[in-house]
Amino acid sequence: MSVMSYLGAIGAAQREAMDADERVIIIGEDVEANVYGTTGGSGKSRASEGDFTQKYGRNRIRNTPISEEGIVGAAAGAAMTGLRPIVDLSYSSFLYMAMDQLVNQVAKNRYMFGGQASMPVVFRSAMFYGLNTGAHHSDRPYPMFMNVPGLKIVAPASPSDAKGLLRSAVDSDDPVLIFEACLLWGSKEDVSEEEFWTPLGVARTVQEGTDVTVVAISSSVPEALAAARTLAEEEGVSVEVIDPRTLVPLDKEAILKSVAKTGRLVIAEPAHRTCGAAAEISAMVAEEVFDSLKAPIARITAPDMQIPFSPALEKQMYPDRVKIAAAIRRTVGVAQRA
Repeated sequence: MSVMSYLGAIGAAQREAMDADERVIIIGEDVEANVYGTTGGSGKSRASEGDFTQKYGRNRIRNTPISEEGIVGAAAGAAMTGLRPIVDLSYSSFLYMAMDQLVNQVAKNRYMFGGQASMPVVFRSAMFYGLNTGAHHSDRPYPMFMNVPGLKIVAPASPSDAKGLLRSAVDSDDPVLIFEACLLWGSKEDVSEEEFWTPLGVARTVQEGTDVTVVAISSSVPEALAAARTLAEEEGVSVEVIDPRTLVPLDKEAILKSVAKTGRLVIAEPAHRTCGAAAEISAMVAEEVFDSLKAPIARITAPDMQIPFSPALEKQMYPDRVKIAAAIRRTVGVAQRA
């Protein structure tokens, strides 16, 4: 084990995948220059290992023109002809420029060709919300891709999961979109230096509890955990925190089992409220374990509005420990008065 940052863990996973399989390549804008710090070594000792271009050569580390549609189309073709590309698409907002390729080619081709060609390609993108980058660069668009059959959607919330989920994504024969919250890039924890894989579709119980279930997504996970600790220490409320880790496939069993146990559900996610992951999880719980609910489901999300550039305004938009704690208090309080 060694202390590794979220970004360092991604770099380590990419290095391990490239060492294990010569078909794995990395393509994207400025990947040779290591702009985002994930193609410069393991995150532990870059100086001793050198950068990815030096180690693997330009045949496997491919810089691209500034054309997301071209990048995604080229990656799809490469995947269908035997390679396993990891694509760095930089800002998640840039996925919009490649919607035709992502939705009509990447997601559909395995089905359209009757399974004759698989699509083993991973698309990494960073959600730059909370950093005052304005409306064009602050989107959290993973919910809209949850609606596209054929895509797997991943949202790691810790360095260990960033590493393990990426390894599983690279090994998948289906396309995987990984959404990384930039707010988590600098987070650190002990991560195994050995190879390991975190399976897609398996949630993580971050903390066990008995009074209320909090399902938290992406950067909402550390905020939910902080809220849970405060409520336990100050008010004796026992909070179970679940991180789905992958949104497609979603670990429905883990969520339903937890809500059946606690009887209460709060969902925290940084995306917009309408048609978000929180809405889907709410509907699933209401349909499957309604009889177990002791209080209405609560959602803590960003409002349905564009992201302002103003730091003071943007800071108020996303779930934080204060908002999550308040929602938990309301949920538990309703149950106690019933």
